[in-house]
Amino acid sequence: MSDTTVKKVSSTNSPTGEMGQKYLVAGKSISMRLWDSEQPEDLKPEETREYETIGYVIKGKAELHLEGQVVKLEAGDSWLVPKGASHTYKIIESFTAIEATSPPARIHERDEP
Repeated sequence: MSDTTVKKVSSTNSPTGEMGQKYLVAGKSISMRLWDSEQPEDLKPEETREYETIGYVIKGKAELHLEGQVVKLEAGDSWLVPKGASHTYKIIESFTAIEATSPPARIHERDEP
């Protein structure tokens, strides 16, 4: 029998992670989170994660530094960070974006710095 569970999550009640992300809905193999009005800042240390990330920019500007490449992100852009890729972000202008991670970032502490 297939899973027919329906989940609804209000971002006003969502938990916030150590990096400022709001955790939204999560399933068994994918999760979603919100970065809301992240303010400009210098580059953070590069990290690798044990999940794949795709994202979509709602507003603002940032740079994705990924494996020696710099990708400029603006409203309407989407991006991919492969599992295990060394990367970091630099926020240029107040930045709001949605990301999906597979497997879910929060489970098994995959999202911890």
